[in-house]
Amino acid sequence: MTDRPLTLMAVHAHPDDEATGTGGILARYAAEGIRTVLVTCTDGRCGDGPGGVKPGDPGHDPAAVALMRGQELKASCDVLKVSDLETLDYADSGMAGWPSNDTPGSFWQTPVEEGAARLAELMRHYRPDVVVTYDENGFYGHPDHIQAHRITMAALEMTALTPKVYWTTMPRSMMQRFGEIMREFHEDMPEPDPAEAAAMAEIGLPHDEITTWVDTTAFSGQKFDALAAHASQGENIFFLKMGKERFGELMGMETFVRVQDTTGAAVPENDLFAGLR
Repeated sequence: MTDRPLTLMAVHAHPDDEATGTGGILARYAAEGIRTVLVTCTDGRCGDGPGGVKPGDPGHDPAAVALMRGQELKASCDVLKVSDLETLDYADSGMAGWPSNDTPGSFWQTPVEEGAARLAELMRHYRPDVVVTYDENGFYGHPDHIQAHRITMAALEMTALTPKVYWTTMPRSMMQRFGEIMREFHEDMPEPDPAEAAAMAEIGLPHDEITTWVDTTAFSGQKFDALAAHASQGENIFFLKMGKERFGELMGMETFVRVQDTTGAAVPENDLFAGLR
C-alpha cells in the first residue's frame, strides 16, 4: 500500500479541449479525492482573438491570443478543481490544411520523440494510475489532437509505468444527435456534401465498441461553466448555445475506449478507476 493518491492524467491539445471531452471526469474524480493532472500541449494561438477576429485576419495577434487563452485555461481548471495543470506550450498548429501546420516550432512539426520525452518526465513525476487522451485520428482529424495521441503513447513506452489508458470517443448515435441539434440552432446551415457527411459518420464508435461509460451528470454544470470560461472561443463552442439545462441533459455521460489495462476489470465498465480501488 502507498500514501500516494490515485491520479488521473488527461493529455489534451488546446485550451478548452479539457472541458469538452473530459470536463465531467475531471470534476467528478476531483470531487472523489483523486488527483487530477491536466497536460495541455499547445498555446491555442490559432484560436479566435478578441471580438471573434480569426487567425490570419487583420488584428489577430497570435501571441496575445495565446496569453488570453492561457488565462482562460487556468479559469477552467479552477472550475473543474484540477489539481495540477502542466502546459507544454507548443505553438498551436491550427486546423488540418492551414499554413500554420508547417510553421517551425508548431506542435505538428515537433518530433514525436521530443514531445514524448517531455511528457514522459511528467508521467514519472505524477505516476498516473489512469491516462486519457485521443485516439490515433485525434477523434476528428485535428493535427494537434493526433500529435497529442502520438506523444502520449510514445511517452508511455518510455516509462516503466502501467496505467490504465483510455482514448476519448463518443457513440455515433450521439454524433448524429448533435448534428440534429446544430441544425436546430442554425436553421440556415447547409447540408454537408456527401464526402463530408461520410467522414462525419465515421467519427466516434458503435455503441458496442465503447468500453467505458462514466456518468458525470452531477458535474455537468461545472463542465458547462468550464467551457464558458473559454469565453474568447464562444463562437466556436457550439455546446454553450444549448444553455446549461439542456447541456446537462445531453452531456451527462462521457465515454471512452480502454486500450491498456493490468487490473482485469470487466468491460463495459462505469469507472475509469475500476480495479484500482
